Amino acid sequence: MPNSERSPSLRRKAAALLLPALLAAAAPALAPAQPVGLPDLGDSAAQELSPRLEQRLGDAIMMESLRDPAYIDDPDLLQYLTGMARQLSAHAPVGTPNINVFAVRDPSINAFAMPGGYIGVHTGLVVAAQSESELAGVLAHEIGHVVQRHIARGLVQQKQDTLIMVAALLAALVAARGNSQAPEAAMAFGQAAAINSQLGFSREAEREADRTGFQMLEAANYNVNGMASFFGRLMQASGLNERTGQAFTRTHPLSIERMSDMQNRARGVVIHDRPSSSDFYFVRAKMRMLQANSGQDTLEAIRYFENRTTEAQGIERSAAYYGMALGYVRQRQYDKANDAYLAATSGARTHFMLEHLAIDLALARNDTQQAISLARSAVARWPEQRGLAMAMAESLQRAGRNQEAVDFLKEQMLKWSDEPRFYQMAAVSYSRLGSAVNERRNMADYYAMTGALPAAVEQLQQARAASKDFYEQSQIDAKVREYQRRLKEERDLLKRFQS
Repeated sequence: MPNSERSPSLRRKAAALLLPALLAAAAPALAPAQPVGLPDLGDSAAQELSPRLEQRLGDAIMMESLRDPAYIDDPDLLQYLTGMARQLSAHAPVGTPNINVFAVRDPSINAFAMPGGYIGVHTGLVVAAQSESELAGVLAHEIGHVVQRHIARGLVQQKQDTLIMVAALLAALVAARGNSQAPEAAMAFGQAAAINSQLGFSREAEREADRTGFQMLEAANYNVNGMASFFGRLMQASGLNERTGQAFTRTHPLSIERMSDMQNRARGVVIHDRPSSSDFYFVRAKMRMLQANSGQDTLEAIRYFENRTTEAQGIERSAAYYGMALGYVRQRQYDKANDAYLAATSGARTHFMLEHLAIDLALARNDTQQAISLARSAVARWPEQRGLAMAMAESLQRAGRNQEAVDFLKEQMLKWSDEPRFYQMAAVSYSRLGSAVNERRNMADYYAMTGALPAAVEQLQQARAASKDFYEQSQIDAKVREYQRRLKEERDLLKRFQS
């Protein structure tokens, strides 16, 4: 049985788990799933789902999606995917929301846009991409849906019935925030994908996303043929084998006309012969290993990388050894992992993901001093890599050097104030240092950034009770009022839909 059947895509999970309940609650029947066209957004439509409301909805979905088991919480992958998307969206019209890309552990070839500029990419899609320009082409297409507000326009077209779906989604998300065991939390991606699938973009909308994405690809100096070549291979594969490429071609209807349109546009522009970056090959190798769902899958991935080391050259060969090393780490065969790491770095080849692996191997050997030395050197060489900063903090914590860890994490928070894990790690070190107030304040920040506002308020109340400093208590009181205001806004948002 292929992996895609053993691990159903989140869209199929949504169809099985969510849609029956929502459809039953949304009588009369919903409008057809595939809109014929997309309407203009008049004043009333804009009031029904304004850009601000769409952003709020996307934020709410994403906060709960962080707890979905399929979500890949890997800073190296998230930074790479979001960085590529923001290079593309820098050439989008003014007013386009910030694009954030996340990875989903699923071997099927798929990607999907959510409200608020969030884009999900399946591991299977990255693994299937033959070049960085192909991956950029898919991201550009999804950003095109965001730029054209296809989700909002589709929701408006579905009118009241689909708004009931949105209200049910928001209610489920808010309920899940108050209970970490709520089943809704594990369905967040499925709920988002259900709305996306229910809308079913028309071919005209897909062409619109193609053209918008094409313009961004060209402006960002990617090879514009990447979009056409990837979609072309998927279209051919889906025709030859119903299971291959099925997820993407089902939710993004491809056609000869669309392919011809992209190819004709490519003839009228300068083709940038942009080689794939080394980051692309290492990210693709890690994605292949991360989508392995069992010990047998891991062995098969290791064998794949072993074959690649005899076929590939240069950076691709190094990435293959890196993939092997990751597989051996999963099997706890650290000596073999270290041998693969040494092979990957032969000829003085280096990459930040290789250095991250070296730190992890040192920690696996409980050699914290070596881990700190490696991490310090790596952070100095690649200061913009969040994953290395986290590895540095973890190495200090494992060595029991918690005050140094706190000082280092404070620096990272100034650089990346939107990274919740820095606050969580700081809370751990403050706890070990016996600083209860700072521990709880940092945990409150972590909970607030991951959408658990009630838990954040509880942490702040505990911090206030432990503090004897009037100024500090005043700061905590102000933060509690802020979080309570945000909770009220969520309730008001729900009432707006329910009314």
